[in-house]
Order: sequence, then C-alpha cells, then structure tokens
Amino acid sequence: MSWPKISVVTPSYNQGRFIEATLLSVLNQNYPNLEYIVVDGGSADESIEIIKKYEHRLAYWVSEPDGGQTKGLIKGFRRATGEIQCWLNSDDLLQPGTLSEVAAYFLDHPRVDAVYGNALWIDVAGQLLREQREIPFSRFVWLYTYNYIPCMSMFWRKPIYDKVGGLDQEFDLAMDADLWIRFAEVGRIAHVRSVWSCMRFYPEQKNRRLREKSDAEDMRIRQRYGVDSGQPLYRAKRFIAQAVRLAWRLLTGCYPLGYRRYMERS
Repeated sequence: MSWPKISVVTPSYNQGRFIEATLLSVLNQNYPNLEYIVVDGGSADESIEIIKKYEHRLAYWVSEPDGGQTKGLIKGFRRATGEIQCWLNSDDLLQPGTLSEVAAYFLDHPRVDAVYGNALWIDVAGQLLREQREIPFSRFVWLYTYNYIPCMSMFWRKPIYDKVGGLDQEFDLAMDADLWIRFAEVGRIAHVRSVWSCMRFYPEQKNRRLREKSDAEDMRIRQRYGVDSGQPLYRAKRFIAQAVRLAWRLLTGCYPLGYRRYMERS
C-alpha cells in the first residue's frame, strides 16, 4: 500500500502545559508518510524548549510573531505539501490510529473531498468528559443551527483547500466554519462515526473566552448565505433545522450516557 502524505499543522502560542501531549499524539501515530508543521507565535513560556525536543521529527517549525492563530495556520499550510491536510490546535489531541484510518478512507472514497469524524471532550488533566457524536453534513442544518464539524477531526484533500483559496485571515475565531462552508460549495464533505480526536474543554479555551466575538463572526458567515435573524421565516427555518438535527441525533445514537450529568456541572 502506498500511503498518501498527510500534512498536520499545529498553531501554538504559550501552550507549554499542553503542547507536548499534542505533539506526541501526532508523532506517536507512527504514520509512514507524515509532514508535521508547527507554527508558534513567539511563545514566552516553555513551549520552544518542548518543540526543540522533537524538532528532528518535524518537517518544519518556527517561532515568531504571526498576528494570531489564523495567520499562523495560513503560514503553515503554505508550506504543506501533503495530499491530505488538517490542523490540530496545541491543546487538542489525535486519537491513536487516526491518520492511518483517514488515509484508508480517502483511498477507498476517491470522490470525497473532506471528511470529519467524532471527538472526545477532555478536561485540563486529559480526563474524559464525554464523546461528541455528530451527524453527517447538511448544509441547511449547519446554516440554521451552528458549526457542528469538530475542526480537530476534519481532514481534506489539498486540491479543495487550494480551490477555495484556503483560510481567510479576516476570521480570528470562526475561520474553520468559514472554510467548511466554502468546501461545501465546491466539493463533497463526508462523515464517519470513528472518534478521531480529543478537544480540551476548559475556561481559558479561546472560543469560550471570546464567545461573543466568535458568535459575531459565525453570524457574518451565515449572512453571506442569506441567513439573517431579521428575516420573516428565519425562526421557522431555525426551528425546523434544530428539529431535524435533534431527530437525526436521537435516531443515530448520538447522545451518549453521561451527557446530562456533564452538562449540569459545566
């Protein structure tokens, strides 16, 4: 079997307490054709010392001011040459065996341009909170509910990234949502029920700290496609989309045991 090259880009800034676990979750995949790129924004903590421990296993790394996460990712993907690409934030993890599963999926499904799996939510200590099981991509449901594609479990072919022009630096928090919906305009997004990553869920998490800004960016994306809360039919469409999502998740077993308990204590 000829393994396709997979490029993984990790953006980071002052994430010394998490980055080693992130690096090892990628490197310990032992994937035979890996291109791992780390773009650090000029960290002042122990991050650089940790990255240097593994630099002999990295295709490229840099530490310098980059203007934020999205610009750092753009810098990383400009260097990426893999047929398959993804990014993994420096506080998240890949599940063992993910890269091999992803490669096999793309080889078996040549007409799929992007694919996402499920994810686990973990706490600061890496303890399991719950599994986030998702439904297949539906443009209508996605536009009228929220971006339910977990970015750390999303992989795509390089041609579709190039075709849509890559990440948009105008988005600081919803850059993933903006990229996914542009993928959907020109290609096919698939979903598998495998758990491919872990997302660390904690108060300092960027999207939790800056939720208001994140929501505003998210709405800008939806307005681009005609979704406007001021429209007469907006509430009806949103209700239908939420009902479809709920029914779909119930019918496909997306609500794991322990969900209510976790949500109550969060």
